[in-house]
Amino acid sequence: MAIQNISLNDLPDLLTVREVAQILRVSPLTIKRWGKRGKLPAIRINSRGDRRYKKEAVLWLLGIQSKEV
Repeated sequence: MAIQNISLNDLPDLLTVREVAQILRVSPLTIKRWGKRGKLPAIRINSRGDRRYKKEAVLWLLGIQSKEV
């Protein structure tokens, strides 16, 4: 399930581990490791502690500055 022809402006403000991994072309495990190291901080939601990542943080990693920020 690959994201194709993605528009960064159309991305939701909070992204899942899988979405971020697809955008950055790394494995979901890498995203989780980066979270633990502080490279890509995660927001924990719900009682399970699911991770979500801010779109702005992902764009920053890509070297793209969001116009809204």
